[in-house]
Amino acid sequence: MLYVVATPIGNLHDITLRALETLKAVGLVAAEDTRHSGNLLRHFEIRKPLVSYHEHNEARRTAELIERLAAGEDIALITDAGMPGLSDPGARLILECIARDLPFTIVPGVSAITTALVGSGFDLARFCYRGFLPVKSGQRLRELTAAAERAETTVFFESPYRLTKTLAACAELIPERRLCVARELTKKFEEFRRGTAAELLAHYTAHPPKGEITLLVEGEGP
Repeated sequence: MLYVVATPIGNLHDITLRALETLKAVGLVAAEDTRHSGNLLRHFEIRKPLVSYHEHNEARRTAELIERLAAGEDIALITDAGMPGLSDPGARLILECIARDLPFTIVPGVSAITTALVGSGFDLARFCYRGFLPVKSGQRLRELTAAAERAETTVFFESPYRLTKTLAACAELIPERRLCVARELTKKFEEFRRGTAAELLAHYTAHPPKGEITLLVEGEGP
């Protein structure tokens, strides 16, 4: 059985009892970063063999893990934070399990997407998740333009190093629309800051952001 296990996005106490039980029971843990995940396992006094599973070895490692699953091993797949497959490695292995008719299950947990949505105060009835904003300015502008035209809230992940550029683009595209920067979710310096793009740009120009950032663009409504 493959267990796709969500891990905490910040606060380690957010891990679920089921996730802990699963990690204790499997014979192998495939992790995006074995050093980072090793710290997580040690914190909960779990000792398991670890193998790396990241974007640079995903194709090769998928083939190896599939053969071990087919031989009857129980394997847990985790990433550095959150749910494997959502802007993190994992989808390839799940699709291969489906193709080979090998059993897998999802062990859910905390999500930066839903945490940011609820904390934003924006409409929760519908939303659109678009993953990380593109690095290239032209592609990023197209994503933001599409967000500006949606009726529902749009959720992005963004780098702290590009946030001010993104806010400057939003100030031109949607100067009146509300945005929310959800930063360092579940961690000590968690922050939800709401306002127009110009207001947020002024703040983060004066106070350069650090840490993990989720950016929400309020929909234009019905």
